[in-house]
Amino acid sequence: MTARLVDIAAHAGVSEATVSRVLNGKPGVAAATREAVLAALDVLGYERPVRLRRRSAGLVGLITPELDNPIFPAFAQVIAQALTRQGYTPVLATQTPGGSTEDELTEMLVDRGVSGIIFVSGLHADTTADMSRYEALRGQGVPYVLVNGFSPDVEAPFVSTDDRAAVRLAVTHLTSLGHTRIGLAVGPKRFVPVVRKIEGFRLGVRERLGLTEDESAELIQHSLYTLEGGQAAATTLIDRGCTAVVCASDMMALGAVRAARDLGLAVPRDISVVGFDDSPLVAFTDPPLTTIRQPVQAMGQAAVRALLEEIGGTPAPHGEFVFMPELVVRGSTGSGRAEQRAAS
Repeated sequence: MTARLVDIAAHAGVSEATVSRVLNGKPGVAAATREAVLAALDVLGYERPVRLRRRSAGLVGLITPELDNPIFPAFAQVIAQALTRQGYTPVLATQTPGGSTEDELTEMLVDRGVSGIIFVSGLHADTTADMSRYEALRGQGVPYVLVNGFSPDVEAPFVSTDDRAAVRLAVTHLTSLGHTRIGLAVGPKRFVPVVRKIEGFRLGVRERLGLTEDESAELIQHSLYTLEGGQAAATTLIDRGCTAVVCASDMMALGAVRAARDLGLAVPRDISVVGFDDSPLVAFTDPPLTTIRQPVQAMGQAAVRALLEEIGGTPAPHGEFVFMPELVVRGSTGSGRAEQRAAS
């Protein structure tokens, strides 16, 4: 093994320690240096380790959460179309409860020799997750791009919606309708988009309603990103006197509408509801859902462009590309008449 390292290092013009780092998939080696070591392996007739064998030209992995939430199929469609137009074949790997983990799916894709991976709302969005898994992936020479989530510990391109601006848009809309008791229904506290939505909410209600952080705290309810989670959160917020609820996803918003109806309230006459995503078909719900639109098309295309630049050897800037959301007003929000009646 020592002789082998000496030969490879001499041929590649690098140190034996650098050769060892490449062979063991360790980070911290420049792409050009890594390629020189791999080329030396090939020239000298050594077999590359499985994880370092040539990538299958044209295959790109896409890892998403479960597809029950329609925003994830929307992202998958945009990303797949953008990849196909550039001559690549997308390989969709979906996480399901009780099924394969993100790490298992990543390993499966790497074993199949994908040229790169796009992660949508993965562990990079979880503040409690170990981010070293992404550096290990980079150490294997696999470029990747991360969508909706951010960690300063990961050197990669991130593509995100501006969650703070999104919730401020919703708060501004509702206060302009006369609502002064507005609740926020969000997912678990550990996720980056949740943290940012809360920051946007607190800033919005402070600017528009003069609420302190303590006063806004009782207007925030954590739950699951599901219809049932939205229903549970909205029920609690309505019990606390809220006449409007901003939800962290359209699925949660539909649950909030159901919660209002179960309480004998009408949307938007008694309760206004704002969703997040502008998922397909929410324009046709009853009532049509007012929501914050994620720019899925632009975000998906940006993620693909950044990944292809990484694959092509001209890395995109390692930082966060933040996209502005859009308020789409439909029929689930109305004036704060119920609040005015209660006050009178």
